[in-house]
Amino acid sequence: MERAIDMGFRDVESLKRYLRIGMGPCQGRYCVPIVLGILSRKLGVPVEKLSYVAIRPPLEPVPVRLFLRVKKDV
Repeated sequence: MERAIDMGFRDVESLKRYLRIGMGPCQGRYCVPIVLGILSRKLGVPVEKLSYVAIRPPLEPVPVRLFLRVKKDV
């Protein structure tokens, strides 16, 4: 990640897109604060001055039944 910052990715949103931060199992709960801390240190900016990642809901709601395995009566 530090290499990405050195390459010019200097905000959380661009780092998120480049490194896929927040797209794993924790969904950003653990990794984003760590990224903010590293970015803060590398740029010499207080964490409070950095923006948090934008939260984007799905483009279209998906019914839960699509995720369930349902037996069809024949």
